[in-house]
Amino acid sequence: MAPHTLLVLAHPRTDSLTAQVAERVHARLKEDGGTVDVLDLYAEGFDPALRPEDEPDWEDREKVYSPEVHAHMDRILAADDIVVVFPVWWFSPPAILKGWIDRVWNYGFAYGRSRPRLAGKRLLWLALMGGTAEEIEKLGMETALHLLLVTGISAYCGLPDATLRVLHGTELSGMPVELRAARVAELITEAEKTVDEELTP
Repeated sequence: MAPHTLLVLAHPRTDSLTAQVAERVHARLKEDGGTVDVLDLYAEGFDPALRPEDEPDWEDREKVYSPEVHAHMDRILAADDIVVVFPVWWFSPPAILKGWIDRVWNYGFAYGRSRPRLAGKRLLWLALMGGTAEEIEKLGMETALHLLLVTGISAYCGLPDATLRVLHGTELSGMPVELRAARVAELITEAEKTVDEELTP
């Protein structure tokens, strides 16, 4: 049976490089025979602010959270694979993506049970970073992001089969138009290759 993927996009502009990469990833997943649920956090108006109705209750792992959060939980549970496409700002994911984790990947759902509900799903964090691989390595950005997303979130939520892949050199401003188009094509090809490598059964 073909896998069902939840594709999460976290960028405010539909014409951004991040959105272009997500669009091509979407197409690639469908070409491979799977089904895809696209969750565009900005387009859907997701509110990243954690309020009392979605605050974890450490004495009640069966707490009923807000209807919006439960709808997102259902979309996660329905997926075999999860792909998250996002830019890196200030060494971390955008606030809307962090807020999605805070509200939806909640106690009693994503963690806090002896048998994790999300176990068995594959998770690919696909991050776009402006600097070159050398610049990013020197700053330790990829190491910091890996600690946050793969160790701090994925593994903690029972998802050991999680991967962080980075598309480097995505800052294209000031680049001549013809060179920019060629670089965009390279990055999209790299994203397609990443999906093939990480999500092919």
